[in-house]
Amino acid sequence: MLDLKDIIAKAISKVININEKELEDFIEIPKDTTMGDYAFPCFRLAKELRKAPPAIANDIKENLEIDDKYINKVEIVGGYLNFFVNNSILVEEVLKEFENKNENYGASNIGEGKNIVIEYSSPNIAKPFHIGHLRSTVIGGALYKIYKFLGYNTIGINHLGDYGTQFGKIIEGYKRWGEEYKVEENPIDELTKIYVRINKLCEEDEEILNICRDNFKKLEDGDEYCTNIWQKFRTLSLKEFQRIYNMLNIEFDYWNGEAFYSDKMTEVVQKLEKTGKLIESEGAKIIDLQAQNMSPCIVQKTNGSTTYATRDLAAILYRARTYDFDKDIYVVAYEQNLHFKQVFEVAKLLGIDEKYINGLEHVPFGMVRLKEGKMSTREGTLIKLEDLLNEAITRALKVIEEKNPDLEEKEEVAKKVGIGAVIFNDLANSRIKDEIFDWDTMLNFQGETGPYIQYIYVRTKSVIEKAGYVPEFKDVDITKLEDNQSVETIKTIYNFENILKQVTEKNEPSILSRYLIELSQKFSSFYTANKIITEEKDLQDARLYITYAVGTILKTGAELLGIQMPNRM
Repeated sequence: MLDLKDIIAKAISKVININEKELEDFIEIPKDTTMGDYAFPCFRLAKELRKAPPAIANDIKENLEIDDKYINKVEIVGGYLNFFVNNSILVEEVLKEFENKNENYGASNIGEGKNIVIEYSSPNIAKPFHIGHLRSTVIGGALYKIYKFLGYNTIGINHLGDYGTQFGKIIEGYKRWGEEYKVEENPIDELTKIYVRINKLCEEDEEILNICRDNFKKLEDGDEYCTNIWQKFRTLSLKEFQRIYNMLNIEFDYWNGEAFYSDKMTEVVQKLEKTGKLIESEGAKIIDLQAQNMSPCIVQKTNGSTTYATRDLAAILYRARTYDFDKDIYVVAYEQNLHFKQVFEVAKLLGIDEKYINGLEHVPFGMVRLKEGKMSTREGTLIKLEDLLNEAITRALKVIEEKNPDLEEKEEVAKKVGIGAVIFNDLANSRIKDEIFDWDTMLNFQGETGPYIQYIYVRTKSVIEKAGYVPEFKDVDITKLEDNQSVETIKTIYNFENILKQVTEKNEPSILSRYLIELSQKFSSFYTANKIITEEKDLQDARLYITYAVGTILKTGAELLGIQMPNRM
């Protein structure tokens, strides 16, 4: 595919003798198109070249040799070199590339031979799958799909919370009151009631809490009764979870939760002991991280049971050996920032190759919050994710019945619109920001929302259906696409692959979300300014082809986010 940034960077590199890849990272796309299609900020070179940015810009322009087939004008504005693209060549190259790739437009092989492990979702078994799990699930799911689309060997892992003291609590509660609850009929809700009840008892009685801790130690040691109950809870939970994953279009390659590493933690402890850095503190075993300005990392509790950190360290060791990863990405809330800093620091003591240490990456995100505040399983103040998704579908159906009551298959459309709205709302802004639910904004068909993108996609489908055909590229007259709206739409199409690369560079799906809004808006302007179905066949073919390309890319991009597109709305 035509790489204009590469062409510009190579030309500048020949003038100032700086690596073209480094220069390419400097090149920006101006928000104001009158300032050019690409801008090179020369102030970045001021210190190295010991000149003022405008002087550097002038020197580069005076000595620049660049193919005017692609770049037809270069201007200096302050300390910037602004490059203007030859629009007719760009239009032809982009549409030719789209013809070759079609629904794979934007895909690449940049990830070929690279293994990416992504850990996401990771709910606790025997607890509700609530809206607090939504962000990890949809952010991780989007990253999984986008990395794969760019050619990476992507391994999606649901690191289930299926181990720890909370299971000692649920086991104890089930022992005491199991017959009072209909666990088989409604497992998650009933187990939650047991958990809330036993948790209150633990707060009132320290001895009960110690019994619960001992239950977990028994589970670690393979106690038959505790293991059987735990396995029952796990099986019932996974059945419930899968139904929600199906609704969200989420998939995993492995479901290796914390329990999977139960027989792999002894090696971790032994490796750390050999370093001499695993020390005893108040009966527990810790790694002192004071030199790194962090609190100690607890590897083993006073009763000999393990911690989250021990299990994460065992997972790193296992994944390095099994997947030979280039990146091991953890999509986990920012509340766990300290935990991952500790774990990644201690992982340096495991004796694994430095490339694995460098590949560890925590991708934090903000919390989902209700207007009433934070949620808590202990207090029983949760909104189940399935209830939220069903509410979104119900609300979407109500909007459809008001706007288009005769729509065919409106229940299926409402499902795609409602769930798509929830997913897009989550992925629309930077992942580090907290998300507060606002139904009115989320289901708006006019704003920067999931339904708006779906609406524009349906409009492209409607135009194609009205025309009754999709033209072939060989029949497209490029000269019919010289108006500003056509060119701006095609320039946005051109940027799709670069957008996907940016997502993986920053592990930020909102970059793709914002792009889909921009493409939708550009097409809306194109649609408003240009009559597509006309009596002039050449003009109609050219405009139809843009319409088809936009619809295809909107569908591809939305599916990479986990959103399904309806054919009608």
